[in-house]
Amino acid sequence: MAHDLLARRPLGAIGTPVAPIAIGCAPLGNMPDTFDYAVSEADAVSTIRAALDSPLNYLDTAAHYGDGESERRIGLVLRELGGLPEGAFLQTKIGADADGDYSGETVRRRFERSLELLGRDHIDLVFLHDPERTTFEDAFAPGGPIEVLQRFREQGAIGHLGVAGGPIEMEIRYVESGVFDAVITHNRYTLLNRVAEPLLDVANDRGVALLNAAPYGSGMLAKGPDTYPRYAYRAAPSVAVSRTRRLAEICEHHGVPLAAAALQFSMRDPRIAVTIVGMSKPERIPQTLDLAQQPIPPALWDELQSVPFDTSEPE
Repeated sequence: MAHDLLARRPLGAIGTPVAPIAIGCAPLGNMPDTFDYAVSEADAVSTIRAALDSPLNYLDTAAHYGDGESERRIGLVLRELGGLPEGAFLQTKIGADADGDYSGETVRRRFERSLELLGRDHIDLVFLHDPERTTFEDAFAPGGPIEVLQRFREQGAIGHLGVAGGPIEMEIRYVESGVFDAVITHNRYTLLNRVAEPLLDVANDRGVALLNAAPYGSGMLAKGPDTYPRYAYRAAPSVAVSRTRRLAEICEHHGVPLAAAALQFSMRDPRIAVTIVGMSKPERIPQTLDLAQQPIPPALWDELQSVPFDTSEPE
């Protein structure tokens, strides 16, 4: 089955065939407070070039990442290439500014900045970002964030709208509004946490493309609990560290990298259209392709299921 995991897939009801793995460009915005490491412009640009020259030519960014720095660095490469290469896909996310202002005017201004930084006049998919920072009522208010994004879509600057946030009950409410064609969840459907399960079902039933971000839980399920004891961008609870050690032991027994199991856990779920993997160096591209094609015996999946996982929001 592993070789099929890299086949292009339709992006939910949007229908566009896309790579099953998107390059998460949050680290490329140079956010050491979030990821506990910095990324130089040279490394970022090299990573973007390598991604667009690979089967994983799906870029995921946001206005929030480095307060525009991730988008700016992507824009440098797109200008260098003369635009987005054929077959590649680009999405961004728009939400509150650094001061927490989530007004429609702020969303308008930030999206216009995104277009400028990326060097684009059209973006195929734009997400309402972290709507937990406002209220459902304010997001849908006249002149509010959603109306502003819908207006950009009517004008042709946006192809499709999505919602990308944290709390699952909130995400389900937005999906059930019928306004959005795609939804992103992060850190909530991994080997350690399955709280997003109801969202996967709701999105699948409605034909809404489900993108699962951070299959490594922001790093621990790739680097290991002793090298990187962090989950969901903060110090991991001791129970998560001990469970990850057990997952790693099981994988080692079968001769499979923990990262391969964590990645394929997401990719093999038919409800998930795209798995978003954060990357910070060009060599991560071929490494990720290798992990996606790593043979994994059925017995390994059975043993991994014996390790308890959370069904609550990450701490």
